[in-house]
This record gives sequence, structure tokens and C-alpha cells, in this order.
Amino acid sequence: MEQITTLTFLRYKGFKNKLWAFGMMQFAHRYLVKQNGLTFYKLLGSGRRNFNPAPDWSVYALLQVWDSEEAAENFFEAASLMKRYQKHSTEQWIIYLKNTSSKGAWNGANPFHKSTKTDNNNSYIAVITRASIRPKLLWRFWRYVPISQRSLAGNKGLIYTKGIGEAPIVQMATFSVWKDQESLMQFAYKSKEHQTAIKKTKKLDWYREELFSRFQPYRSVGIWEGTNPLPPLDF
Repeated sequence: MEQITTLTFLRYKGFKNKLWAFGMMQFAHRYLVKQNGLTFYKLLGSGRRNFNPAPDWSVYALLQVWDSEEAAENFFEAASLMKRYQKHSTEQWIIYLKNTSSKGAWNGANPFHKSTKTDNNNSYIAVITRASIRPKLLWRFWRYVPISQRSLAGNKGLIYTKGIGEAPIVQMATFSVWKDQESLMQFAYKSKEHQTAIKKTKKLDWYREELFSRFQPYRSVGIWEGTNPLPPLDF
């Protein structure tokens, strides 16, 4: 069996549905802990555009690591929890991912195993970064985040990005999808703002724990903002 990762984004409209989604950040655990084939999961809220730390009450995400694609398919096709998510949300987007590299830890361990079955003809790259921020440095960290991400706006190779996290302000993550390696490298190594952020991270020791993982998106199901962000992978 080959491990895969899925990330599901869910959009909600209306006060009742948003309240339901917020409640499921707690109540969904009882379903997920019993799900066959699920080896790791995180229920995630999201932030507003431009990595604003203020919460986006309309968007939530579910990160899941599976011991096989079959286990993932069983969840999305038949699980009562997924049917409830579909009922209350107006948009759902599921990205299937194969890990290509990962370093660091999430709650003391690295949940991602490098895949041996990636496609050399698939140039898409997805990145998940996750950090637990030292409380005494929160103000300095969030003051600088919008500056460090400024160059994203001009990168034509960026397909999608969203700030997500387990706990507001303190435990944050980012998810981004790029059309190819060159686009990602342009941001990571040629952006002055991003390079400055890396130097500040090392100097100030912002994080108690951090993780950086890259993936190959190989399947994209559903819609987001009216369309499938990765139409070639919609099958």
C-alpha cells in the first residue's frame, strides 16, 4: 500500500452553516478517530486573504493522511461525516497528494512518507508549511507575515494559496499550489521578502516546532470559487 495525503477545502454560507462548521472543529473528531485507513488528520480553520491572522469563518479545511488511496475513496464516497460536510457547504475541493519531501515535525512526529510512485510528466507542486509560534514572539511574527508574502501577488506560477491552522494565531500553516518547480523556486529563493523572512526565523527563533513538506498533486475533485483550480487533474 502507498500512503497518500488529501486536503479538503470547504466553503460555507449563512450564519447557521458557519456556526455548524465551527462546531465540527470539535465534534468531527469522534468520526475521524474511527475512520479505517486514516493514519493522521487535522481539522483546520483558515485566515483571510494575504495571510491576515483574522479568521475566515466561511472556509475550513480537513487534512488527512491515508495508508492507501482506496481508504480515502471509501471516506469521500461513503462516510457519513463527508455527507454532512457536503450538505452544509456550498463548495468542496479535494486535492489528492503524493509526498515528495518532508522535514520537521507536526505534534512531535512527521506524518508524511515519501512516495515512490510520482509522475515525471506532472509538473504541479504543492507545499504545506506548518509552525507552532512561540507566544512571546507572536506580535513580531504576525506584523512581518504580510511583508514576507508580498511577492506572491506577482508570481504567475502560483495557482492557489491559503493560510490554514489548528488554533488561531499560535498554530498556523500555509498551503500553496504551483504550476512547476521554477515558479516555486522563484518565490523561495529570488524573493527578497521571503529571504528576509528566512533570516529572521533563524535569528529570532520564532517557532517551537516547524514542518516543511512538498507534494505532487495528482488528482483534483470538486470546485473552488466556481471552478476546479487544477482542471487537468479533474478525473
